[in-house]
Amino acid sequence: MDNIDRNIINNLQGNFPICEHPYAQVAEKLEITEAELIQRLDKLLQQGILSRFGPMYHAERLGGSLTLAALRVPEADFEVVAEQVNAFPEVAHNYAREHELNMWFVLATEQPEQIATVIAAIEDKIGLHVYNMPKQTEYYIGFQVKV
Repeated sequence: MDNIDRNIINNLQGNFPICEHPYAQVAEKLEITEAELIQRLDKLLQQGILSRFGPMYHAERLGGSLTLAALRVPEADFEVVAEQVNAFPEVAHNYAREHELNMWFVLATEQPEQIATVIAAIEDKIGLHVYNMPKQTEYYIGFQVKV
């Protein structure tokens, strides 16, 4: 990662412009071209430096719900279970952890009561208990990299 990549990461964590050409506007601020900005974002995503680039919605403010969930998955079954869990459209993202509960994922639903329904459907599909850990308090932690 060079200083341009760091500036991109630091400047795209909020206040993304809502206009006809937002990437061009951001690129101008960063003193690069729109094409270079898009190419660098693609590269950061492909390299896994960024896991995603897109809007974050507050499901609760839209009438929906979010929850963090975890599973204890036998290592030999991890990839198959991950594929099965990820097939549910309510699964926002899924990641492995070095912990007794080794698979963690976020569920996002349109209505709060759907969380329990989706968890039950996942348990039925994979045959494992889903540990539901609903959010109690929300914190925003911005990530800035030194330029």
